[in-house]
Amino acid sequence: MAQFLVSAAHKSSGKTTISIGLSAALSANGHVVQPFKKGPDYIDPLWLGQACGRPCYNLDFYLSDSDEIRDTYQQRSIGSEIQLIEGNKGLYDGLDLDGSNSNAALAKLLDAPVILVVDVRGMTRGIAPLILGYQQFDTDINIAGVILNQVRGSRHESKLRAVIEHYTDVPVLGSVDFDTGMEIVERHLGLMPSNENREAEDKIRYIGEQVANQVDLDKLIAVAGKSPKAAVPAAATRNTPPDIRIGIARDAAFGFYYPDDLDAFTQAGAELVPFNTLSDDALPDVDALLIGGGFPEMHMESLTANKPMLNAIHGAIEAGMPVYAECGGLMYLARGIRWDDRVCEMVGVIAGDVVMHERPIGRGYTKLKRTDSGLWPVLTSSAKDEIFSAHEFHYSSLENLDPNIEFAYEVRRGVGVDGKHDGIIYKNLLASYIHQRDVKRNHWTQQFVEFIRKTKHNIQPASNAIG
Repeated sequence: MAQFLVSAAHKSSGKTTISIGLSAALSANGHVVQPFKKGPDYIDPLWLGQACGRPCYNLDFYLSDSDEIRDTYQQRSIGSEIQLIEGNKGLYDGLDLDGSNSNAALAKLLDAPVILVVDVRGMTRGIAPLILGYQQFDTDINIAGVILNQVRGSRHESKLRAVIEHYTDVPVLGSVDFDTGMEIVERHLGLMPSNENREAEDKIRYIGEQVANQVDLDKLIAVAGKSPKAAVPAAATRNTPPDIRIGIARDAAFGFYYPDDLDAFTQAGAELVPFNTLSDDALPDVDALLIGGGFPEMHMESLTANKPMLNAIHGAIEAGMPVYAECGGLMYLARGIRWDDRVCEMVGVIAGDVVMHERPIGRGYTKLKRTDSGLWPVLTSSAKDEIFSAHEFHYSSLENLDPNIEFAYEVRRGVGVDGKHDGIIYKNLLASYIHQRDVKRNHWTQQFVEFIRKTKHNIQPASNAIG
């Protein structure tokens, strides 16, 4: 029915809030909306997915080639009427000078019209050259409409509409007033994740109602492009019957997982069994553990208070259970977390201490090469020597590390654990600051599943009770 990419003139223009509002408003009107997010991100997709009632999938030029992005977009759009893609940063911002990985490039690849969100605080007549400049910078980009954001009253709105109508041919689709009630609490990685926000549903409902009242949704659908040509559903590949069980930490402290990675685990024959590091007193009956990213530092007192879970995970790792942990998961498995004058004990299997900082230590895309110490079998003979891509975003560092620690990766771009290495190996544990995504160039989920199968029958019972 319709597809569009929500972008902005610059970062922090409110496009995520507007995207959440559009998702909620269109869904409340009975439309089936499939959300997408450009680039590496866990938090915005949690909000968009909750607003739409469908998982939000990431589209990332750095981790996937154009064909894979297009295929992912078409396959994940099956069954939806409207495809909403939220961009990152500004419309033309990106890593490369030629803009090959910008929001504009994604809009062009998917033939998606752009809805430009403009933060109009302190702006009246100056909005015209901004819109005209964005149109003329790349005439292949279809800026189908503009949504005015942070409007300060009806007089401000009328001036902006008059200027845009007089100088441009871009329709104004809506005017959203400044409203502190629409703000979502932010922290060092951006918005607070919806899995931590007990009022998330109420917040999404409120934002959706405000956007529905201030944006012409019918006009938006009318100017949006037609949905992509229906993709041929993927051949009915029969999922491998589950023969292993992976315990996955899913709670307020840990919730950063890509939905297509979780799908890949299922296709590889793994059953994902959730457990709660904050409230459960024992692990479920599983063959391995997956502890993703999150904000353990925000819950470190509660994590350290749950001694039964700390002991259960410690015992499982010491007994040889395969475990994969990313970023927040790595922090949880260290000896402890120090934040200002607070120190909390964690699981303690990683011989290092986590220290929180005010500024990011590692931020952005990474490139890595596997060392000879890696635990997992590579899927092809050439994969071992290949450089693979991932991303990182952490405000913590590991200090007082055991100098004899083994690493699975050499860092060719990025920071990792010590600027040169990432992927700490301990028994059958692999813990890293990097975040991987299961894509054509790096099927890490299948590698982990194969490793679990290989070691499943060699795990010794833990010394403490694990339920």
